Amino acid sequence: MDQKEIELKSRTQKKREAEELQKLGEKLVSLSKEKLKDLDLPENLHSAVLEAKNINRHEAFRRQMQHIGALMRKTDPEPIRAAIDSSSLKQYKKAQELKRIEDLRDGLIAGKNDLQRDVLDSFPEADRRHLSQLIRNARKEAEINKPPKSARVLFRYLRDLSST
Repeated sequence: MDQKEIELKSRTQKKREAEELQKLGEKLVSLSKEKLKDLDLPENLHSAVLEAKNINRHEAFRRQMQHIGALMRKTDPEPIRAAIDSSSLKQYKKAQELKRIEDLRDGLIAGKNDLQRDVLDSFPEADRRHLSQLIRNARKEAEINKPPKSARVLFRYLRDLSST
């Protein structure tokens, strides 16, 4: 952008952009410390985000978020947005995969034998006997209303199969 385009922005547009940057800063604060290390943030912004994580009082947190928003205006927000979006996408895909495995486990426990064949076809390294035993144990626990220990073991087994 040249100098004329910057000057032609209305106050409302400038406020809107500042609020967007502050919201991006809030997303930064919600990330874990490990994920923050992966982002290539300027040192002052990184320390301000870490400091905001330790603030408990509402008004102090609000002021710190405004400070982060001001720091964000001095940096290029696009790489930060892209990194946060890719992180969110990874989390979404992982949650979808876990949901798929959970549905598969529930179907196996419910007695859908075609699912067992599908699992064995999809994962040739799966042990047929072990899988059948896990399913039987989970069904017995469900019938007598015991805690679902075997269902959890079955879930872990299916998760491990899908990750290989």
